[in-house]
Amino acid sequence: MELNDTDVKTRILLSAKRLFAKQGYEGTSVRQICEEANANIALVSYHFGGKEKVFEAIFEQFYPGSEEAFNQYEDELKNPVEGLTLIVREIVVFTINDKELSDIIQQELTLQSPRMETVQAFLSPVWFKVKELLERGKEEGAFHFDSLTAAFLTVMGVTLSHKRFRSVNVWLEDNDRFIPDSYPDQAARFVLQGLGVKLNS
Repeated sequence: MELNDTDVKTRILLSAKRLFAKQGYEGTSVRQICEEANANIALVSYHFGGKEKVFEAIFEQFYPGSEEAFNQYEDELKNPVEGLTLIVREIVVFTINDKELSDIIQQELTLQSPRMETVQAFLSPVWFKVKELLERGKEEGAFHFDSLTAAFLTVMGVTLSHKRFRSVNVWLEDNDRFIPDSYPDQAARFVLQGLGVKLNS
């Protein structure tokens, strides 16, 4: 593929990601994507085969949680505490650093859209790994909980709740400064403490 082909494909994907996050998939047309990307409208069909394939390509290009991505963390994932710490941190970092894709995921799951199956296919390796680590951690005595479902939902809630910060800020103290950069570590510590892991101060 020539360099300019790669460049226009990337521009289309970035523009689509921006617009899907802002307007939703259904509220975004191929024409709008191409205007945003400064690309000929025919190039969406040529490079991707349509808007739905653009949606899938966004996840293929920008979503970091593939099964292959776990290979580089093989050693950490052998240990339930280290593995869960890693995954919680990485989920929070992803939702902070790529707010657009994170918002798209949230929209699609909330709406239970026709694209939900595609989204779940990309999310599943991460959340199945969380479930596996929780189960293994309990078996090995590292984690302490009564219900796997409750533990799983707590992990999910802690890792994703910061996305609602603006809507709940009205109930928080003005002098309690929320620093997004510190939240990945705080979230991981909170999860581990909730699972009964004794941490160093």
